[in-house]
Amino acid sequence: MKLGARIFKTGIAVTLALSLASMMNFPSPLFAGISAVFAMQPTIYRSYLSLVEQVQANIIGAVFAIVSVLLFGHNPFIVGLTAILVIALCLQLRLESTISVALVTVIAIMEYTNANFIQFAAIRFSTIMLGVLAAFVVNLIFLPPKYEKKLYYHITENTEAILKWIRMNIRHASEHHVLKEDIEKLKEKVIKLDQLYLLYKEERMYLQKNRYQRSRKLVLYRQMISATNRALDTLKVLHRLENELYHMPDEFQQTVRAQLDCLLYYHEQILLKFIGKAKFHQQSEIANEACHEKKRLVEAFYQYNRQGNEHHLFLLIGTIIAYGEQLEHLDKLIDSFQQYHKDAEAFELSDQEA
Repeated sequence: MKLGARIFKTGIAVTLALSLASMMNFPSPLFAGISAVFAMQPTIYRSYLSLVEQVQANIIGAVFAIVSVLLFGHNPFIVGLTAILVIALCLQLRLESTISVALVTVIAIMEYTNANFIQFAAIRFSTIMLGVLAAFVVNLIFLPPKYEKKLYYHITENTEAILKWIRMNIRHASEHHVLKEDIEKLKEKVIKLDQLYLLYKEERMYLQKNRYQRSRKLVLYRQMISATNRALDTLKVLHRLENELYHMPDEFQQTVRAQLDCLLYYHEQILLKFIGKAKFHQQSEIANEACHEKKRLVEAFYQYNRQGNEHHLFLLIGTIIAYGEQLEHLDKLIDSFQQYHKDAEAFELSDQEA
């Protein structure tokens, strides 16, 4: 089991919240620790949004709790009814993610039955807000997330797995049922790629120069994911038409294999070029070879169909061509980025976080 940065930050936030609450002599500092857990977010931007939303939700919870106690008392039925009203209002204000903390505020305040209720309510509200602020400070200062590095490595990891299966499939070396199971797993991983991309997109840049470079990187990573998706589409079609392709003439199979081998190598080199691990002139040669192989593939396909054969391989040829076009577009985007951002720093491979 590997512990991520967010787990450590949550522990630090809870420790800080409990320590501050104890130093300030707040009764029941436990509530500060609980709110710190709820307030921890995966990105600084989300942490800021969470801070704003939780302030609003806690104010709603505190106001409803105080009014309910002053008007109707501490009856458990009143506590439950107040909780319902708070949930309804949070949903109406689209503060769904803060409902838990708002309810903690309601229960923490309405449990008190002695005198000086207003003072107690203010202390409890402050205790809970202390936990929220502790989580925000910890997320801002400690172990800032590096989602770009994670995103690149997840893209390359998923892409390598897909390309491996394509190479095996076109050589009839893959087990049909095993590949079917892996395709489902790869689909799930691609969905996680989109989620990781959104986390990276939410990271904020404060210098104008960095913002412009970042916006271009967002386009690049979006295209990397698109190219990976096209590779997965190609694998799915190959798997679906595996039997049909196996019974095609050997010459046609060799043409398909040559084009795919070229595209797979092209894809690998593009990802390496982005981090400065591949030569530019080599990329041009690979791109020209991919274009040449595409023409051969189209010519072989038309020749095969003129002989009165079935047209079910239109899908495969179209998918392969679309995959190649995505790679060409990605290659051009990387060339453009590296031309206008020659001083951009490439992250170190050895610093990868899992």
